Amino acid sequence: MFCEDMWLRTADLMTAIHEHPFIRALGDGTLDRDRFGFYMVQDARYLEAYSKALATASARATDPADAAFWAQSAHTALAAERLLHAAYIEDPDLATSPTCLAYSSFLQATALTAPYPVIAAAVLPCFWIYQDVGTALLKRAGDTSDHPYGRWISTYSDPAFAASAEQARAIADRLAATADPDTREAMDRAYGRAAAYEWMFWDSAWRRETWPTAQWLAP
Repeated sequence: MFCEDMWLRTADLMTAIHEHPFIRALGDGTLDRDRFGFYMVQDARYLEAYSKALATASARATDPADAAFWAQSAHTALAAERLLHAAYIEDPDLATSPTCLAYSSFLQATALTAPYPVIAAAVLPCFWIYQDVGTALLKRAGDTSDHPYGRWISTYSDPAFAASAEQARAIADRLAATADPDTREAMDRAYGRAAAYEWMFWDSAWRRETWPTAQWLAP
């Protein structure tokens, strides 16, 4: 199946994500507050774009159940997850990072121009990888009640979020099963690129990535 195949093909990337110093420090609670704050500002900006991509997926879905799922997910990205950001963001005026802009632009362009199955593949990593990371960090941390980033870990290890990730995978598998070879290849590329952007997103936060011409750019 599509998801099983892509998980195996991106295994090295997933290892790199789990071993990245940002994720390791996030899990053990030693992550620098400035780095986490930078990440949360970028993530809030990203979620604005991601929710639009999900809403477009809903509009372009060929199955009513798919459309309802993507629409609800778009709402969650703007509502429930932004409550999480409000608890952590301290400097909302940071400029949007190059990686955040690139990932957001990729998703929105895909949502507007690619076939529906490719859209489903492109938005899947944000569900699946976050659920995988959140679950792994919860297992390592155990009780998160006193963890400085416990709310983040709890959000992405929550069973309800896991159920959403499972549904997104089921949609992608179903669409891939009937896709023509060109569409299936495009799905593979879209998933792989989005998964790579996930690593880049955390890496950019670790580096607190800036623009070489930041003085010319608005947040």
